[in-house]
Amino acid sequence: MTSRPIGVNTWVWTSPLTDESLRRLAPRVRDWGFDLIELPVEHLGDWDPQAAARLLADLGLGATVTLVMGEGSELVATDAETVRATQDYLRGVVDAAHAVGSPVIAGPAYASVGRTWRMGEEERRRCYAELAENLAPVAEHGRQAGVRIAVEPLNRYETSLLNTVDQALEALAALPDVGLLLDVYHLNIEERDVPAAIRRAGSRIAHVQVCANDRGAPGADHLPWPQILAALDDAGYTGPLCIESFTGENETIATAASIWRPLAVTQDAIAVDGLAHLKGLMPRS
Repeated sequence: MTSRPIGVNTWVWTSPLTDESLRRLAPRVRDWGFDLIELPVEHLGDWDPQAAARLLADLGLGATVTLVMGEGSELVATDAETVRATQDYLRGVVDAAHAVGSPVIAGPAYASVGRTWRMGEEERRRCYAELAENLAPVAEHGRQAGVRIAVEPLNRYETSLLNTVDQALEALAALPDVGLLLDVYHLNIEERDVPAAIRRAGSRIAHVQVCANDRGAPGADHLPWPQILAALDDAGYTGPLCIESFTGENETIATAASIWRPLAVTQDAIAVDGLAHLKGLMPRS
């Protein structure tokens, strides 16, 4: 089984990320033994990418960057002004990723989280074509910056557009340089066979997020972790596994992620216990 870097998203503890909270969290993440820290960009300017780059370099931490499709962020079934504003935001996230050395921006880069609507097959095909057209300029900006877009299928309660690996592959067929973010939480809900879905994603996998089936610490759950990691090996994915969970202390993010109860004894335990579980599954270096 491949040994790969392990990271953790700052959403485990705080939202939105700020310069101050990153200065507080990053040394702890490094001391626990993580290889990288995952930085969400909820709004451009919440944190300074140049300052973050210096801090992480001093700590010897790598970085990945996640995009956030909040209310009003849309690339499909919307007006041209909204599309342009969303593209501008995504380009800004690319620039932040480039500054901190992240090879990806990862997230549901198509519609705001929580936006659902019924659609027939013809409308779905139109939306997929619209997504490819509107995401293409962002992908080109990413290519020039050395940053790949990783599009995340979400579960049925958070979107009606891309729920499965197969849907994402269909929607992005015209954009071969755009990859997929596979989040085990969503795969567990939407895929009938999680390892098989990972293998179908294959070389399109650009980023992977992990947590327990209830968004707690990886390993404190029923998920088949050895089979999941073996499938990632078979798919040829050698990138990081990033633990993503959320704090219930922030009302906005707790509501958005449906965090209604504690998911571990402490938020730290989600990171520390998850790291220990994942490292235990990998060969020792």
